[in-house]
Amino acid sequence: MPADLAVIGLGHLGLPLAQAATAAGIDTIGYDTDPRPVAELAAGRPPVDGSLTASEIRRMLSGGFRPTTNPTELGRVRTAVICTPTPLGADRTPDLSAVAEAARALAARLRPNTTVLLESPVHPGTTEDVLRPLLEEGSGLRAGRDFHLAYSPGRLDPGNRAHDFAHTPRVIGGLTPACTESAAAFYGRLTDKVVRARGTREAETVKVLETNFRHVNIALVNEMAVLCHDLGVDLWDVIRCAETKPFGFQAFRPGPGVGGHGLPVDTIGPHRPLRLVELAGQVNERMPQYVIQRCATLLNEHGKSARGARVLLLGVTYKPDLADQEGSPAAEIGRRLMDMGAVVSYHDPYVADWRVRDLPVPRADSLYEAAAAADLTVLLQHHRTYDLQGLAVKAQLLLDTRGVTPAGAAHRL
Repeated sequence: MPADLAVIGLGHLGLPLAQAATAAGIDTIGYDTDPRPVAELAAGRPPVDGSLTASEIRRMLSGGFRPTTNPTELGRVRTAVICTPTPLGADRTPDLSAVAEAARALAARLRPNTTVLLESPVHPGTTEDVLRPLLEEGSGLRAGRDFHLAYSPGRLDPGNRAHDFAHTPRVIGGLTPACTESAAAFYGRLTDKVVRARGTREAETVKVLETNFRHVNIALVNEMAVLCHDLGVDLWDVIRCAETKPFGFQAFRPGPGVGGHGLPVDTIGPHRPLRLVELAGQVNERMPQYVIQRCATLLNEHGKSARGARVLLLGVTYKPDLADQEGSPAAEIGRRLMDMGAVVSYHDPYVADWRVRDLPVPRADSLYEAAAAADLTVLLQHHRTYDLQGLAVKAQLLLDTRGVTPAGAAHRL
């Protein structure tokens, strides 16, 4: 059955796009080479990261959304959007293997006048230098003449209802002006505002800048957290005051590490390192170890050793009120605590099963009882269900890595 849109890659980028398109009345298929998410979605079950609920999946299915592993479906659409993952490889550059696989599957079935879009995070130049040749060689068609080709950086803030898909501007950069306009016409059906970039490379670089901006500023505030602890300064009070400045400042807050799907890109092509981003990555990667040092120091100050200490970790997801664990520092913190001989348990209302080194970590059923029994409780993620005032009273020793407990009620990062 023909469809208007094919979303290729049913992960954290593809599913919200498919949801928005289906809600807009666009006949949409979701294609993935992995049969597991396809089967789960077809059965009406939500993704494990909690990005969509079961009711939202059911609404998508009732609205005509069809998940599939059949590549022949790709030859029946007017628009195809590639949303496959591009994790950083050992050389700190995006792994484009999934993008290439998607391109080959699409190219074999590409029809004239189709609009092809890429949303995956990539290096500047990927759309034109990698995706375009794969599509042209596999189809015999020419980009910019026989089909439209453009890039749009994925912009998602999971769980943020104020900035959902429809209310987040989309940046579009096409291979030609006509490609840009075709892509803009598509995204214009899904969002309030479309911003046209000069071309694909500018649009790709937007994603690099946005992601690196986040990581560099988190690194700055993480360094400030360490400094302020040494100076005896309340960093959260500093941030509270600083964010009253109406210009030239945007508040970021420290934490035990940096999670999420957007990874910093510190190398753009050969011999083009972004030194500030590289340094920021080093700072952020040190934060789990800093948390461990603070844990050991607090235990020692209270006459206890890390070896044999009962440590309760609260919140193992990367973001509050979501089940997504992508990039969460909790796993590294759990590993390091275990290496020190600590007895680790966890509590998270969104995670029923948590593993470190593929071994199950005991889950606390009663939060207050577990906090009272633990030698040290570490708040890694601030879920709204946590009663921080009550937790501060019940816990023998509480380390707050998010600065959300009442002043003086806990030790802050």
